[in-house]
Amino acid sequence: MVWMTLFHFCFDLQHFGYLQANFYSDPFWTLQRSAIVSLFVFCAGFSQAAAVHQGQSAARFFRRWRQIALCAALVTIGSYLMYPQSFIYFGILHGIALMLLVVRAWGNWSAGKNTFTLVAFGALAIALPVFAGRAHAMWGALEVFNAPALNWIGFISRKPVTEDYAPLLPWIGVMFWGLAAGQWCVGARPQWLQSHISKPLAWLGRWSLSYYMLHQLVMIGALSLFVWLR
Repeated sequence: MVWMTLFHFCFDLQHFGYLQANFYSDPFWTLQRSAIVSLFVFCAGFSQAAAVHQGQSAARFFRRWRQIALCAALVTIGSYLMYPQSFIYFGILHGIALMLLVVRAWGNWSAGKNTFTLVAFGALAIALPVFAGRAHAMWGALEVFNAPALNWIGFISRKPVTEDYAPLLPWIGVMFWGLAAGQWCVGARPQWLQSHISKPLAWLGRWSLSYYMLHQLVMIGALSLFVWLR
């Protein structure tokens, strides 16, 4: 959460002209974005293993899932108002909402079982996009996966124009790995689930969705006020 905040603050500085940076092609920024998303998705998978282990009810899961889905819709609306040519139609919240449905079902089925299958499917999901470009070059019919109606799958040969993009592939592979790590942890190292982090960081973890939705509004609002006062 802290890393994401610093990253977004730099992005906002660039938006207002106080920082010269290319967040779309410079590896310094694109690799950070990939690392931050990986941490988000991995932790989401890990938390599902803990939730299943602790007997979280389906009603409670879907109550939280509806909150994520609603926030994803709000992100789409807000980004369209700010970036109409590159608004977010399948960003990290959209991706997590879809992936959680798959991972939750798999977690219920695989709880207590060998996690090797999860690790293998996770590796496959991460590897598939690497070969997408070559597959597209060989079979022109695969161009359909570049269209907005299907590019959420992630088997694409070119990235769509959007401010945030977190397709099913490869990210569900990272969530599978998070689920596998969580299942191993609750079985072999349950003591690791006890929180030993500082209270402020623990608070961010408990209110991660609310913080995610509000932090950019606060930072953009503060920078807008600063520009206006100048």
